[in-house]
Amino acid sequence: MTDAERRETRLKRLRIRCWRRGTKEMDMLLGPYADGPLAALDDAQLDAFEALLEENDQDLYAWISGAAEMNPRHAEALGRVAAHHGV
Repeated sequence: MTDAERRETRLKRLRIRCWRRGTKEMDMLLGPYADGPLAALDDAQLDAFEALLEENDQDLYAWISGAAEMNPRHAEALGRVAAHHGV
């Protein structure tokens, strides 16, 4: 498998994870992001985004919506998602 094929497989897997989170709110926040700007991220940024997806939906929603202070570990990835939605 080539590097390009590995990357495309990774992006497809991430898109699925974003659209099938378990809560509709997170599907609607992460899904469109995965369909758009996600493909432009470099490998390190994709690693950070994957780590973000390990968090539970309630925490992610609170961080993105501003209801809770963002976890500094995920600040960069969360900032990209929030900016994509104009939050």
